[in-house]
Amino acid sequence: MHVMMLSWEYPPRVVGGLARHVGELARALVVQGLDVSVITTGEGSPSLKIEDGVLVARWPKRGPAGGDFLSDTMLMNYSLLEAAMAVADSAGRPDLIHGHDWLVAPAAWTLKHSWHRPLLATIHATEVGRNKGLHNDLQRRISDLEWALGYESWRVIVCSQAMVEEVGNFFCIPRDKLAMIPNGVNLPLPGEADDAGRAKFAAPEEKIILYVGRLVPEKGVGVLIDAMPQVLAAHPEAKLLIVGSGYEEDNLKRQAASLGLGPKVYFTGFISDKERDALYRSASVAVFPSLYEPFGIVALEAMSFSVPTIVGKTGGLAEIVDDNNGLLAEPGNAADLAGKINWLLSDPALAAKLSRNGLAACKQYGWQHVASATEALYQEVLEEFRHSAWPDAESYWTLDDAIDRIDRLFSATVHQRYQNTRGGGVM
Repeated sequence: MHVMMLSWEYPPRVVGGLARHVGELARALVVQGLDVSVITTGEGSPSLKIEDGVLVARWPKRGPAGGDFLSDTMLMNYSLLEAAMAVADSAGRPDLIHGHDWLVAPAAWTLKHSWHRPLLATIHATEVGRNKGLHNDLQRRISDLEWALGYESWRVIVCSQAMVEEVGNFFCIPRDKLAMIPNGVNLPLPGEADDAGRAKFAAPEEKIILYVGRLVPEKGVGVLIDAMPQVLAAHPEAKLLIVGSGYEEDNLKRQAASLGLGPKVYFTGFISDKERDALYRSASVAVFPSLYEPFGIVALEAMSFSVPTIVGKTGGLAEIVDDNNGLLAEPGNAADLAGKINWLLSDPALAAKLSRNGLAACKQYGWQHVASATEALYQEVLEEFRHSAWPDAESYWTLDDAIDRIDRLFSATVHQRYQNTRGGGVM
Protein backbone atom coordinates (compact mmCIF):
# COMPACT_ATOMS: atom_id res chain seq x y z
CA MET A 1 0.00 0.00 0.00
CA HIS A 2 1.30 3.45 -0.95
CA VAL A 3 0.08 6.26 1.32
CA MET A 4 0.69 9.90 0.43
CA MET A 5 0.62 12.30 3.38
CA LEU A 6 0.37 16.07 3.06
CA SER A 7 1.63 18.29 5.87
CA TRP A 8 2.69 21.94 5.84
CA GLU A 9 5.41 21.17 8.43
CA TYR A 10 7.67 18.13 8.75
CA PRO A 11 10.92 17.51 10.66
CA PRO A 12 13.38 19.15 10.82
CA ARG A 13 10.93 22.01 10.27
CA VAL A 14 8.97 21.82 13.53
CA VAL A 15 6.54 24.59 14.44
CA GLY A 16 4.22 22.59 16.68
CA GLY A 17 3.10 19.09 17.49
CA LEU A 18 1.79 18.41 13.98
CA ALA A 19 5.28 18.00 12.49
CA ARG A 20 6.34 15.53 15.16
CA HIS A 21 3.08 13.60 14.75
CA VAL A 22 3.42 13.27 10.97
CA GLY A 23 7.11 12.40 11.20
CA GLU A 24 6.66 9.69 13.82
CA LEU A 25 3.56 8.24 12.15
CA ALA A 26 5.19 8.12 8.71
CA ARG A 27 8.25 6.31 10.05
CA ALA A 28 6.14 3.88 12.10
CA LEU A 29 4.00 3.05 9.05
CA VAL A 30 7.16 2.25 7.08
CA VAL A 31 8.12 -0.20 9.84
CA GLN A 32 4.65 -1.74 9.38
CA GLY A 33 5.57 -2.40 5.74
CA LEU A 34 3.75 0.45 3.99
CA ASP A 35 5.19 2.69 1.29
CA VAL A 36 4.86 6.23 2.61
CA SER A 37 5.50 9.52 0.84
CA VAL A 38 5.21 12.92 2.53
CA ILE A 39 4.46 16.12 0.62
CA THR A 40 5.59 19.21 2.50
CA THR A 41 7.12 22.66 2.14
CA GLY A 42 10.80 23.53 2.03
CA GLU A 43 13.34 26.21 1.24
CA GLY A 44 15.60 26.55 -1.78
CA SER A 45 15.29 24.06 -4.61
CA PRO A 46 12.70 21.27 -4.78
CA SER A 47 13.92 18.15 -3.02
CA LEU A 48 12.82 14.53 -3.37
CA LYS A 49 14.67 11.96 -1.25
CA ILE A 50 14.31 9.03 1.11
CA GLU A 51 14.49 9.93 4.81
CA ASP A 52 14.24 7.06 7.33
CA GLY A 53 12.44 4.97 4.73
CA VAL A 54 9.95 7.75 3.89
CA LEU A 55 9.94 9.39 0.45
CA VAL A 56 9.88 13.10 1.34
CA ALA A 57 9.12 15.81 -1.22
CA ARG A 58 10.01 19.31 0.01
CA TRP A 59 8.86 22.03 -2.37
CA PRO A 60 9.40 25.77 -1.96
CA LYS A 61 6.46 28.10 -2.29
CA ARG A 62 6.18 29.51 -5.81
CA GLY A 63 5.58 33.08 -6.83
CA PRO A 64 5.57 36.38 -4.93
CA ALA A 65 4.22 36.73 -1.40
CA GLY A 66 0.46 36.39 -1.35
CA GLY A 67 -0.17 39.54 0.67
CA ASP A 68 -2.20 37.81 3.37
CA PHE A 69 -2.29 34.50 5.20
CA LEU A 70 -4.93 32.81 3.06
CA SER A 71 -3.29 33.90 -0.20
CA ASP A 72 0.04 32.53 1.00
CA THR A 73 -1.71 29.29 1.91
CA MET A 74 -3.14 29.08 -1.60
CA LEU A 75 0.35 29.52 -3.11
CA MET A 76 1.68 26.83 -0.80
CA ASN A 77 -1.00 24.43 -2.02
CA TYR A 78 0.09 24.98 -5.62
CA SER A 79 3.59 23.92 -4.58
CA LEU A 80 2.23 20.88 -2.76
CA LEU A 81 0.48 19.84 -5.97
CA GLU A 82 3.75 20.11 -7.91
CA ALA A 83 5.49 18.00 -5.27
CA ALA A 84 2.74 15.38 -5.38
CA MET A 85 3.05 15.13 -9.17
CA ALA A 86 6.82 14.62 -8.80
CA VAL A 87 6.24 11.79 -6.33
CA ALA A 88 3.66 10.21 -8.64
CA ASP A 89 6.18 10.31 -11.50
CA SER A 90 8.84 8.71 -9.28
CA ALA A 91 6.89 6.21 -7.17
CA GLY A 92 3.46 6.01 -8.80
CA ARG A 93 0.13 7.36 -7.65
CA PRO A 94 -0.77 6.46 -4.07
CA ASP A 95 -3.54 4.10 -3.03
CA LEU A 96 -4.89 6.75 -0.69
CA ILE A 97 -4.20 10.32 0.41
CA HIS A 98 -3.90 11.48 4.02
CA GLY A 99 -4.07 15.23 4.67
CA HIS A 100 -3.14 16.83 7.99
CA ASP A 101 -5.15 19.93 8.94
CA TRP A 102 -6.76 22.63 6.83
CA LEU A 103 -3.59 24.25 5.47
CA VAL A 104 -3.14 21.39 2.98
CA ALA A 105 -6.85 20.85 2.33
CA PRO A 106 -7.09 22.32 -1.21
CA ALA A 107 -4.17 20.23 -2.52
CA ALA A 108 -5.44 17.12 -0.70
CA TRP A 109 -8.93 17.12 -2.18
CA THR A 110 -7.62 18.22 -5.58
CA LEU A 111 -5.46 15.08 -5.69
CA LYS A 112 -8.45 13.04 -4.52
CA HIS A 113 -10.55 14.15 -7.49
CA SER A 114 -7.68 14.19 -10.00
CA TRP A 115 -6.54 10.66 -9.19
CA HIS A 116 -9.78 9.14 -7.88
CA ARG A 117 -8.20 8.04 -4.65
CA PRO A 118 -9.88 8.09 -1.23
CA LEU A 119 -8.90 10.96 1.05
CA LEU A 120 -8.51 10.73 4.81
CA ALA A 121 -7.93 13.76 6.99
CA THR A 122 -6.54 14.21 10.46
CA ILE A 123 -7.95 17.31 12.14
CA HIS A 124 -5.47 18.06 14.90
CA ALA A 125 -7.29 21.10 16.30
CA THR A 126 -10.07 23.47 15.25
CA GLU A 127 -10.14 27.22 14.83
CA VAL A 128 -13.30 27.50 16.92
CA GLY A 129 -11.70 25.50 19.73
CA ARG A 130 -8.43 27.43 19.73
CA ASN A 131 -10.21 30.78 19.91
CA LYS A 132 -13.28 29.86 21.97
CA GLY A 133 -15.42 30.95 19.03
CA LEU A 134 -15.02 32.58 15.62
CA HIS A 135 -14.45 36.30 16.06
CA ASN A 136 -13.32 37.62 12.67
CA ASP A 137 -13.45 36.84 8.95
CA LEU A 138 -10.08 35.08 8.90
CA GLN A 139 -11.14 32.68 11.63
CA ARG A 140 -14.43 32.01 9.87
CA ARG A 141 -12.68 31.28 6.56
CA ILE A 142 -10.25 28.90 8.25
CA SER A 143 -13.17 27.16 9.94
CA ASP A 144 -14.90 26.83 6.56
CA LEU A 145 -11.80 25.16 5.13
CA GLU A 146 -11.71 22.78 8.09
CA TRP A 147 -15.33 21.89 7.45
CA ALA A 148 -14.69 21.42 3.72
CA LEU A 149 -11.75 19.10 4.45
CA GLY A 150 -13.99 16.99 6.64
CA TYR A 151 -16.72 16.99 4.00
CA GLU A 152 -14.33 15.82 1.27
CA SER A 153 -12.74 13.07 3.38
CA TRP A 154 -13.78 9.42 3.48
CA ARG A 155 -12.81 9.30 7.16
CA VAL A 156 -11.76 12.00 9.61
CA ILE A 157 -9.21 11.05 12.26
CA VAL A 158 -9.10 12.87 15.59
CA CYS A 159 -6.85 12.23 18.58
CA SER A 160 -9.21 12.15 21.57
CA GLN A 161 -12.82 11.56 22.54
CA ALA A 162 -13.08 15.27 23.30
CA MET A 163 -12.21 15.97 19.65
CA VAL A 164 -14.78 13.42 18.46
CA GLU A 165 -17.42 15.52 20.20
CA GLU A 166 -15.97 18.87 19.10
CA VAL A 167 -15.49 18.00 15.43
CA GLY A 168 -18.67 15.93 15.17
CA ASN A 169 -20.90 18.54 16.74
CA PHE A 170 -19.47 21.70 15.19
CA PHE A 171 -18.95 20.41 11.65
CA CYS A 172 -22.00 18.12 11.63
CA ILE A 173 -19.88 15.09 10.70
CA PRO A 174 -21.59 11.73 11.26
CA ARG A 175 -20.00 9.72 14.08
CA ASP A 176 -19.38 6.73 11.81
CA LYS A 177 -17.20 8.95 9.66
CA LEU A 178 -14.99 9.87 12.63
CA ALA A 179 -12.14 7.68 13.90
CA MET A 180 -10.41 8.30 17.23
CA ILE A 181 -6.72 7.36 17.13
CA PRO A 182 -4.57 8.93 19.88
CA ASN A 183 -1.18 10.50 19.36
CA GLY A 184 1.93 8.59 20.38
CA VAL A 185 5.18 8.98 22.23
CA ASN A 186 8.58 7.34 22.04
CA LEU A 187 9.96 6.23 25.38
CA PRO A 188 13.37 7.84 25.86
CA LEU A 189 16.50 5.77 26.14
CA PRO A 190 17.84 5.48 29.69
CA GLY A 191 20.08 8.40 30.53
CA GLU A 192 21.63 10.23 33.44
CA ALA A 193 20.80 13.77 34.46
CA ASP A 194 22.86 16.26 32.46
CA ASP A 195 24.23 18.64 35.09
CA ALA A 196 26.02 20.74 32.49
CA GLY A 197 22.85 21.10 30.42
CA ARG A 198 20.86 21.99 33.52
CA ALA A 199 23.43 24.55 34.66
CA LYS A 200 22.74 26.70 31.56
CA PHE A 201 19.27 27.47 32.93
CA ALA A 202 19.15 26.96 36.71
CA ALA A 203 21.36 26.93 39.78
CA PRO A 204 22.06 23.56 41.47
CA GLU A 205 19.79 24.35 44.43
CA GLU A 206 16.84 25.48 42.33
CA LYS A 207 13.86 23.21 41.68
CA ILE A 208 12.83 23.42 38.04
CA ILE A 209 9.20 23.88 37.08
CA LEU A 210 9.16 23.12 33.36
CA TYR A 211 6.83 24.18 30.56
CA VAL A 212 7.48 23.07 26.98
CA GLY A 213 5.33 24.21 24.06
CA ARG A 214 4.17 27.04 21.87
CA LEU A 215 3.61 30.44 23.46
CA VAL A 216 0.04 31.07 22.36
CA PRO A 217 -3.01 31.96 24.47
CA GLU A 218 -4.68 28.54 24.43
CA LYS A 219 -1.65 26.95 26.15
CA GLY A 220 -2.37 28.86 29.38
CA VAL A 221 1.21 29.99 30.02
CA GLY A 222 -0.09 33.29 31.39
CA VAL A 223 -1.99 31.34 34.06
CA LEU A 224 1.25 29.56 35.04
CA ILE A 225 3.07 32.89 35.36
CA ASP A 226 0.22 34.25 37.51
CA ALA A 227 0.62 31.21 39.77
CA MET A 228 4.33 31.79 40.39
CA PRO A 229 4.11 34.42 43.22
CA GLN A 230 2.10 31.93 45.29
CA VAL A 231 4.54 29.13 44.42
CA LEU A 232 7.60 31.21 45.30
CA ALA A 233 6.07 32.28 48.61
CA ALA A 234 6.02 28.60 49.64
CA HIS A 235 9.07 27.46 47.66
CA PRO A 236 11.59 30.25 47.06
CA GLU A 237 13.95 27.64 45.60
CA ALA A 238 11.59 27.11 42.62
CA LYS A 239 12.34 28.42 39.13
CA LEU A 240 10.04 28.36 36.11
CA LEU A 241 11.63 27.53 32.75
CA ILE A 242 9.46 28.29 29.72
CA VAL A 243 10.72 26.40 26.67
CA GLY A 244 9.37 27.36 23.25
CA SER A 245 8.39 30.35 21.18
CA GLY A 246 5.27 31.98 19.82
CA TYR A 247 3.57 35.29 19.20
CA GLU A 248 2.62 35.71 22.88
CA GLU A 249 6.24 35.65 24.07
CA ASP A 250 6.67 39.41 24.49
CA ASN A 251 3.35 39.74 26.34
CA LEU A 252 4.29 36.89 28.67
CA LYS A 253 7.68 38.45 29.41
CA ARG A 254 5.97 41.75 30.27
CA GLN A 255 3.54 39.86 32.51
CA ALA A 256 6.40 38.17 34.40
CA ALA A 257 8.20 41.50 34.79
CA SER A 258 5.06 43.23 36.08
CA LEU A 259 4.76 40.57 38.79
CA GLY A 260 8.37 41.18 39.86
CA LEU A 261 9.39 37.59 39.15
CA GLY A 262 12.81 38.57 37.82
CA PRO A 263 15.17 35.64 37.24
CA LYS A 264 12.67 33.18 38.72
CA VAL A 265 10.97 32.97 35.31
CA TYR A 266 13.28 32.28 32.39
CA PHE A 267 12.33 32.07 28.70
CA THR A 268 14.74 29.74 26.92
CA GLY A 269 13.37 30.27 23.42
CA PHE A 270 13.83 27.41 20.96
CA ILE A 271 16.28 24.76 22.18
CA SER A 272 17.52 21.50 20.73
CA ASP A 273 15.90 18.15 21.53
CA LYS A 274 19.04 17.23 23.49
CA GLU A 275 18.76 20.34 25.65
CA ARG A 276 15.03 19.78 26.13
CA ASP A 277 15.62 16.17 27.21
CA ALA A 278 18.25 17.33 29.70
CA LEU A 279 15.68 19.64 31.25
CA TYR A 280 13.08 16.87 31.43
CA ARG A 281 15.61 14.75 33.32
CA SER A 282 16.32 17.64 35.72
CA ALA A 283 12.80 18.97 36.31
CA SER A 284 10.99 18.61 39.63
CA VAL A 285 7.61 19.07 37.94
CA ALA A 286 6.30 19.66 34.41
CA VAL A 287 3.24 21.87 33.96
CA PHE A 288 0.97 22.17 30.91
CA PRO A 289 -1.93 24.43 31.98
CA SER A 290 -3.76 24.43 28.64
CA LEU A 291 -7.10 26.17 28.21
CA TYR A 292 -7.71 24.15 25.02
CA GLU A 293 -5.87 20.96 24.10
CA PRO A 294 -7.03 18.34 21.59
CA PHE A 295 -4.52 15.81 22.90
CA GLY A 296 -1.40 17.06 24.69
CA ILE A 297 1.57 15.11 23.39
CA VAL A 298 4.00 17.19 25.48
CA ALA A 299 2.39 15.83 28.65
CA LEU A 300 3.16 12.30 27.46
CA GLU A 301 6.73 13.36 26.67
CA ALA A 302 7.21 14.67 30.20
CA MET A 303 5.66 11.55 31.75
CA SER A 304 7.91 9.35 29.61
CA PHE A 305 10.88 10.98 31.35
CA SER A 306 9.30 10.15 34.74
CA VAL A 307 8.61 13.82 35.49
CA PRO A 308 5.58 14.32 37.78
CA THR A 309 3.16 16.25 35.59
CA ILE A 310 0.33 18.74 36.12
CA VAL A 311 -2.08 19.56 33.29
CA GLY A 312 -5.15 21.65 32.67
CA LYS A 313 -8.31 19.59 33.07
CA THR A 314 -9.43 20.02 29.48
CA GLY A 315 -9.78 18.16 26.18
CA GLY A 316 -7.42 15.29 25.51
CA LEU A 317 -5.25 16.09 28.53
CA ALA A 318 -8.08 15.03 30.84
CA GLU A 319 -8.17 11.69 29.02
CA ILE A 320 -4.42 11.05 29.42
CA VAL A 321 -3.91 12.24 32.99
CA ASP A 322 -5.82 11.13 36.08
CA ASP A 323 -5.24 11.36 39.82
CA ASN A 324 -3.16 8.19 39.69
CA ASN A 325 -0.53 9.35 37.16
CA GLY A 326 -0.62 13.16 37.42
CA LEU A 327 -2.53 16.12 38.77
CA LEU A 328 -5.28 18.08 37.02
CA ALA A 329 -5.80 21.80 37.59
CA GLU A 330 -8.87 23.84 36.72
CA PRO A 331 -8.18 25.65 33.42
CA GLY A 332 -7.56 29.36 33.91
CA ASN A 333 -7.39 29.10 37.73
CA ALA A 334 -3.96 30.34 38.85
CA ALA A 335 -4.65 29.71 42.54
CA ASP A 336 -5.61 26.09 41.92
CA LEU A 337 -2.56 25.59 39.70
CA ALA A 338 -0.24 27.09 42.34
CA GLY A 339 -1.74 24.83 44.97
CA LYS A 340 -1.09 21.73 42.84
CA ILE A 341 2.52 22.79 42.15
CA ASN A 342 3.17 23.48 45.84
CA TRP A 343 1.64 20.12 46.77
CA LEU A 344 4.01 18.25 44.46
CA LEU A 345 7.09 20.22 45.54
CA SER A 346 6.24 19.52 49.20
CA ASP A 347 5.42 15.80 48.90
CA PRO A 348 8.28 13.65 47.57
CA ALA A 349 6.27 10.44 48.02
CA LEU A 350 3.45 11.77 45.84
CA ALA A 351 5.94 12.98 43.24
CA ALA A 352 7.60 9.55 43.13
CA LYS A 353 4.25 7.79 42.76
CA LEU A 354 3.17 10.05 39.88
CA SER A 355 6.55 9.58 38.21
CA ARG A 356 6.21 5.78 38.24
CA ASN A 357 2.58 5.71 37.16
CA GLY A 358 3.06 8.38 34.51
CA LEU A 359 5.81 6.36 32.85
CA ALA A 360 3.65 3.23 32.97
CA ALA A 361 0.73 5.06 31.36
CA CYS A 362 2.93 6.13 28.42
CA LYS A 363 3.49 2.55 27.30
CA GLN A 364 0.01 2.27 25.78
CA TYR A 365 0.77 5.25 23.50
CA GLY A 366 3.69 3.81 21.53
CA TRP A 367 3.88 4.90 17.91
CA GLN A 368 3.65 1.32 16.63
CA HIS A 369 0.25 1.02 18.34
CA VAL A 370 -0.80 4.24 16.62
CA ALA A 371 0.54 3.02 13.26
CA SER A 372 -1.28 -0.33 13.59
CA ALA A 373 -4.59 1.42 14.26
CA THR A 374 -3.99 3.82 11.36
CA GLU A 375 -3.11 1.02 8.94
CA ALA A 376 -6.27 -0.88 9.96
CA LEU A 377 -8.31 2.23 9.15
CA TYR A 378 -6.54 2.57 5.79
CA GLN A 379 -7.43 -1.04 4.93
CA GLU A 380 -11.04 -0.47 5.94
CA VAL A 381 -11.30 2.63 3.74
CA LEU A 382 -9.68 0.90 0.76
CA GLU A 383 -12.10 -2.02 1.07
CA GLU A 384 -15.07 0.36 1.10
CA PHE A 385 -13.57 2.27 -1.82
CA ARG A 386 -13.19 -0.88 -3.92
CA HIS A 387 -16.84 -1.77 -3.42
CA SER A 388 -18.13 1.73 -4.16
CA ALA A 389 -19.18 3.15 -7.53
CA TRP A 390 -16.64 5.94 -7.35
CA PRO A 391 -13.53 4.18 -8.81
CA ASP A 392 -15.37 3.70 -12.12
CA ALA A 393 -16.50 7.31 -12.42
CA GLU A 394 -15.19 9.34 -15.34
CA SER A 395 -15.11 12.86 -13.85
CA TYR A 396 -11.34 13.17 -13.45
CA TRP A 397 -9.90 16.63 -12.91
CA THR A 398 -6.99 17.86 -15.01
CA LEU A 399 -4.28 19.86 -13.26
CA ASP A 400 -5.69 23.03 -14.87
CA ASP A 401 -9.11 22.13 -13.49
CA ALA A 402 -7.55 21.59 -10.09
CA ILE A 403 -5.80 24.97 -10.02
CA ASP A 404 -8.96 26.69 -11.18
CA ARG A 405 -10.92 25.02 -8.39
CA ILE A 406 -8.37 26.11 -5.79
CA ASP A 407 -8.66 29.68 -7.08
CA ARG A 408 -12.42 29.55 -6.82
CA LEU A 409 -12.28 27.87 -3.43
CA PHE A 410 -10.88 31.09 -2.01
CA SER A 411 -13.56 33.23 -3.65
CA ALA A 412 -16.75 34.43 -1.99
CA THR A 413 -18.98 32.36 -4.27
CA VAL A 414 -17.41 29.06 -3.24
CA HIS A 415 -17.27 30.26 0.36
CA GLN A 416 -21.02 30.85 0.23
CA ARG A 417 -21.71 27.55 -1.55
CA TYR A 418 -19.90 25.58 1.13
CA GLN A 419 -21.74 27.55 3.79
CA ASN A 420 -25.03 26.59 2.18
CA THR A 421 -24.20 22.88 1.92
CA ARG A 422 -22.76 22.15 5.35
CA GLY A 423 -23.24 18.49 6.13
CA GLY A 424 -21.53 15.17 6.59
CA GLY A 425 -20.50 14.17 3.08
CA VAL A 426 -19.52 10.65 2.07
CA MET A 427 -16.65 10.97 -0.40
